[in-house]
Amino acid sequence: MSQIDELERRITAALDRIGQGLDGLSPGGGVDAGEVEALKKELEDEKLASAQLAERLKAVSQKQKQQSEADERQADAVRKLDAELQSLRKANQQLRENNKALREANEAGVAEPHLINKSMLAELEGLRAARSADRAETSAVMADLDRLITGAASSTTTQEEDA
Repeated sequence: MSQIDELERRITAALDRIGQGLDGLSPGGGVDAGEVEALKKELEDEKLASAQLAERLKAVSQKQKQQSEADERQADAVRKLDAELQSLRKANQQLRENNKALREANEAGVAEPHLINKSMLAELEGLRAARSADRAETSAVMADLDRLITGAASSTTTQEEDA
C-alpha cells in the first residue's frame, strides 16, 4: 500500500511540474527543447507508473474475489455440516425412544418383533446420519484448507511481485 501512495505522490508531483512548465511557456515560442523533452520523459514515466498501479489494483481485486469465493464455500460447508448434525441428533433421539420401548416390552415379557425392526431401522438411520455428518465435517475442513492455501498462494505471489 505504501508503494501505491508513493506512486500517487510521484504522479501528482510530475503533473505539478508539467503544469508549471506549461505556465512558463511564452506565447512568442521561446520554448527550451531540452525542457520539453524532459517533461515528455517525465510524462512517459508517470504513464508507466499509472499502468503499474492499474495492474496492481487488478491483482488485488482478483485476490479479493478469490478470497470471497473461498469464504462462501466455507459458509456453505458449515451450513451443510449443521444440517447433517441436526439429522444426526434426530436419528439418535429416535433410537433412544425405540430402545426405551424395547426395554419396556422386554420387562413386560412381551416380545414384539416390530419394535425390534423399528430399533434396527433407527440404528441404521443413526449410522447413516453419523456418516453424513462426518462427510459434511470433512467438506468443511477441506473448504477451510482450500481457503488457507489460496490465501497463502496469493500472499506468496504478492511477495514475489514486490521483490
